[in-house]
Amino acid sequence: MASIKVLVGSVYGGSVEVAEMAAAAALKAGHQVEVTETPHSGLLEEADSLLVVTSTTGSGELPEDLLPVYQDLDSQAAKLVNKPFAVIALGDSSYGDSFCAAGKLMDEKLADLGGQQLLPLLTIDALQYFQAGDGAEDWIAAWVAKLNERD
Repeated sequence: MASIKVLVGSVYGGSVEVAEMAAAAALKAGHQVEVTETPHSGLLEEADSLLVVTSTTGSGELPEDLLPVYQDLDSQAAKLVNKPFAVIALGDSSYGDSFCAAGKLMDEKLADLGGQQLLPLLTIDALQYFQAGDGAEDWIAAWVAKLNERD
């Protein structure tokens, strides 16, 4: 079974809720999972697979806790080649072009550095889902199925 690191970027806690849902589903399937709200680039090497769950802040920026990891990704490129990853982005579509921008940045960067995207980016719109987890259930089930296929 895979060792999964779940990197959380959160401002108000919605990303934490979704990350914990995903972790619980992966644990139930027999995977080893570590959720961290204080991610650092050293976790990239330790993980068989990555899941990034992030909100967007300001005018489309990454939350403060995830920004250092993003800034350090280029120097970690060798550790990302063929590493399975997935990204869940939380946002509010009323913000227009910056909707889920942080998750889009992470998804694009991980792919550009050679990571293997397990599933397309999931965007969860706060205008559609009062509880962010409600918008993630089916995607999380598909993500766990992809992890299980790899074992």
